[in-house]
Amino acid sequence: MKISTLKEVLEAKIVCGEDMLDREVFSACGSDMMSDVLAYVKDQAVLLTGLVNSQVIRTAEMMDMVCIVFVRSKQPTPEMIELARESGMVVLTTDMRLYEACGKLYINGLVGNGRQS
Repeated sequence: MKISTLKEVLEAKIVCGEDMLDREVFSACGSDMMSDVLAYVKDQAVLLTGLVNSQVIRTAEMMDMVCIVFVRSKQPTPEMIELARESGMVVLTTDMRLYEACGKLYINGLVGNGRQS
């Protein structure tokens, strides 16, 4: 799924990375616990979370993720946005809750756990 399609499915707004919306992503995960992301996530390209702090960006960078979606209308800080830009990540925000956002992406073909359909 292209990030531009992901943006449309989630009715999301672009915070940064507008020049990278044509990148393909093949899997996603949703979590507010970065320790779980580090411990259990493999080969995920998109992180959906409601947690707003710099650790989210650093965790996504360590896991080679290309896109972060902040759910529940959460807004990253200017420092987080700058860190994401430096890391070459797309950052989006959506009004949807985590459960709904993950479900919509799954229904539209974006899988988790490194599985590809």
